[in-house]
Amino acid sequence: MEPLAPPADAFALLAAPVIAESVVAASRTEGNARLRFAVAQALVQGRIAFHYQPVVSAIRPDRPAFYEMLARLRLPDGQLLAGAAFLPAVEAGPLGRAIDRLALAAALEALAADPLLRLSVNMSPRSMGDEGWLALIAAAARGGSGVCGRLIIEITEEAALVDAAQTVDFMNHVRTSGCAFALDDFGAGATGFRHFRDFRFDMVKIDGSFARGVHAQRDAQVLVECLAAVARHFEMLTVAEHVECEADARWLRDAGIDCFQGYLYGRPAARPELAAAPADAIRRRAG
Repeated sequence: MEPLAPPADAFALLAAPVIAESVVAASRTEGNARLRFAVAQALVQGRIAFHYQPVVSAIRPDRPAFYEMLARLRLPDGQLLAGAAFLPAVEAGPLGRAIDRLALAAALEALAADPLLRLSVNMSPRSMGDEGWLALIAAAARGGSGVCGRLIIEITEEAALVDAAQTVDFMNHVRTSGCAFALDDFGAGATGFRHFRDFRFDMVKIDGSFARGVHAQRDAQVLVECLAAVARHFEMLTVAEHVECEADARWLRDAGIDCFQGYLYGRPAARPELAAAPADAIRRRAG
């Protein structure tokens, strides 16, 4: 007969999950610290790069309406990390501000080098009051080259709603330079329809979770139709993200979506790969 197991210690059992959670939290904190250090090193050593993904017109998918610039971190061994792998760990701090300034400077330089190019660049809400970021826009506007008129600033829906009044003030200030604004990941968070009239975005990018597989999902179709109707009411261009199959593209085109972004039309690349669209490819918000 096997010996009986010792009686369980109830207090030890209760404490075990707490100990495990603290170990996981400590490990996560250490991992984020290492990642922040790696990003800081990459910034100092010039290993933050930007790739371009085309956003194409739904009726002329052979040519892009514009390109989105996406951050990449090049590791010492040459491997590239996508923004999702490192930006969440740094976007709330000084490193996030530095990356936003670097992205804006790179976008302005690329626009100045190619008068047919149009670019969108992402920014964190914490950069809305960043003097360095604002100084870059002001200097570009004073230069008289017109580059700001071909620049689109992308702000996520969640970020826009953190401080709606600050977002409106920021957009009103920067828009005088000629920049357009896109509401990114539309529908992914707590959609604040009451703010649309105040924000007056030029375009909305419908979150990819709705576009992926939409041709076969009635629930997703209803949501996309609703989001598109809101955008049309406020005279905003619509972009469907993560379009990856022709069946989805066909349904979205029939639903009146203006532009597509996704692997079906191009992966992020080190340089723009498709010919530029005509100058009127981006329909600016009326009024």
